[in-house]
Amino acid sequence: MSDTSIASENTARADYGSARASDYFALLKPRVMSLVVFTGLVGMAVAPGDLHPVLAFTALLCIAVGAGASGAINMWYDADIDQIMERTKNRPVPSGKVTAGEALAVGVSLSVASVILMGLAVNLVAATLLAITIGFYIFIYTMWLKRRTPQNIVIGGAAGAFPPMIGWAAVTGNVSVESLVLFAIIFFWTPPHFWALSLWRDIDYANAGVPMLPVVAGREATRRQVVIYSVLLFPIAVMPYFLGYAGIVYGLGSAVLGGVFLFGAVKVWLKKDEKSAKQLFAFSLLYLFLIFALLLGEAIVKGLV
Repeated sequence: MSDTSIASENTARADYGSARASDYFALLKPRVMSLVVFTGLVGMAVAPGDLHPVLAFTALLCIAVGAGASGAINMWYDADIDQIMERTKNRPVPSGKVTAGEALAVGVSLSVASVILMGLAVNLVAATLLAITIGFYIFIYTMWLKRRTPQNIVIGGAAGAFPPMIGWAAVTGNVSVESLVLFAIIFFWTPPHFWALSLWRDIDYANAGVPMLPVVAGREATRRQVVIYSVLLFPIAVMPYFLGYAGIVYGLGSAVLGGVFLFGAVKVWLKKDEKSAKQLFAFSLLYLFLIFALLLGEAIVKGLV
């Protein structure tokens, strides 16, 4: 029996009405959503200008719902490989808690609603960027790149980099160099983050037929790419200071964090062990949070002075 048939059989076992609210919430990938909302908030906070608190909340709600909708559609499409991988087999669709059809319906409905609300309540630029983000994640990453190329994370990572641009556009109504730098920070952070994970989950990806870089090019090539992208990330993350929309605290903090990140990447390259890859993966999450927390903290202090 094919993987698709197995997935269909499992998802068909879900009993309509038996799914709990928590199962539907899990469809939205809440951990990913929380990071998306946070970076979107930072984009709004550092943007020049003001946005009414109600509109700001609405914009963040639309970003959150759009991200969750993308996650639900991703789970619908990837049900067959999700049930094979240890990391994803307990998700609502492969575990049979929610049917694939329900996941698709939830994802499509929330996608449309979030974009329309953003356009009507905030502005068309932010709504357009949100629509591009959802479409990119679903059609470009999930349906096209993920199963076809080891560059899936590199190109597909753009979807996760849009939220601060959307937040910026919600306030300003435009896209600027400053918001593109925020995009670039997440874009160049994504490959070393996910490749660190794939270095110790490569068997999982191989079993599912997902051509992650370690599966296709080997672990040594992946380690080199982790270092290369970490080197590229370092100056990009410091750029908000040199462009003048972040202060000295951010400038120094981002340099220190970038140095630690690069040290971890080099350690992965030299030591070639699972422990180093796990450590870099864990730190990469903290790194991104702290980078954007520094931007947010400075914006709050600036607003109080």
